[in-house]
Amino acid sequence: MAARIHALVALDEGVDSQSIQAMLPDGSGVEIVGIINGLDESWRTLQETAPDLLIVACEGYSDRALYFIDSAVKQQPERPVVVLTTGSPNGFVRRVFESGADDILTLPEPPERIAFALEKAVARRRGAAVASGIALAPMVCVLGPKGGTGKTLVSTNLGVSLALSGKRSIVVDLDLQFGDIGLALGLRPDKTIYDLARSGGSLDEEKLDAYLTRHTSGLKVLLAPTRPDQASTVTVDFLRDVFTTLRSMSDFVIVDTPPGFTPEVIAAIDASSNVCIVGMLDSLSLKNTKLGLETLELMGYNPAQISLVLNRSDTRVGITHEDVDAIIGRSPDVLVPSDRQIPISINDGIPIVMRDDRSEAGRAFQKLAESYVEQEQEQSAAAAAHEPVISERGNKRRFAWRS
Repeated sequence: MAARIHALVALDEGVDSQSIQAMLPDGSGVEIVGIINGLDESWRTLQETAPDLLIVACEGYSDRALYFIDSAVKQQPERPVVVLTTGSPNGFVRRVFESGADDILTLPEPPERIAFALEKAVARRRGAAVASGIALAPMVCVLGPKGGTGKTLVSTNLGVSLALSGKRSIVVDLDLQFGDIGLALGLRPDKTIYDLARSGGSLDEEKLDAYLTRHTSGLKVLLAPTRPDQASTVTVDFLRDVFTTLRSMSDFVIVDTPPGFTPEVIAAIDASSNVCIVGMLDSLSLKNTKLGLETLELMGYNPAQISLVLNRSDTRVGITHEDVDAIIGRSPDVLVPSDRQIPISINDGIPIVMRDDRSEAGRAFQKLAESYVEQEQEQSAAAAAHEPVISERGNKRRFAWRS
């Protein structure tokens, strides 16, 4: 017997909930877990639950509905979206599909017709995910809107911690001009992402694996180009293919990024299942961390999928942890204390989690790795049971609509 599809219905302004409910299928393979009035409230519900399917009902053309659909697709790319419109769809259909929806129906339609469209959308999206490798493995995008916060430190130690725990982990150095992952891990850049981009032909797991550099921990690394002028060879479309293939051949993918929201970084965020923001105890870093979190929210990223790491968390600079909570609007998930061994470990190319397993900093990185493993296990169990998941992580914030 096929598992039931759990669907959430989001109603735009002016849509009558009773008329929509009367047309929705009852007793089929689709179970409506909620009908939410208003897209603001619907967005908050999406932050807390994980339905298999999202249904958006609106009265004809609606910019609010289009932005809501776009944000929902970015939040969870593998979840299908079906749009029900009670008015004329003229000029709306193309925009709906551009926003990422899977289908659009003009009401009234009999419940069996709607049920068929919903089941078809779920089957098509699940089939595409299996075929392409999307969402087969978590991908963590490590961000630091300000340079020098320790993104490379976090990426390398997170990747190595996962590898040491038995997970097939891969780190991608996306700082295409000045990447330091190879230096931090003591690896020779014999093959880089530049060489992969220039190789031509189709991209598959076997080919990509040949361009990965092995670390003694078991970690695999896709190194950055050796010269800044080689960065332009690596395009955004190429990166999307790389991320998809890596997620199909590993347990975890970690992406180390340069400062700022470049096109390459945005592509990595869009392809990722989680984001890890790294900040420090100084006013400039905290300001940029706050702006980074707000930018992710505007991009439609689920706050529950964002981890906040505070590096050098015990530095005495007149800023307390309470100040951090007030400035950023949430508490850090992981505190990495200062450690004299960290700069030595970087210079030696030996991550702190391997150099000193008793280090408080090393334990912090292990805690971060364990949190991602636990989250992946919870999501896998929920997916197997096809049940909505309530996330306890993250700071629930009001959705900010574009003006």
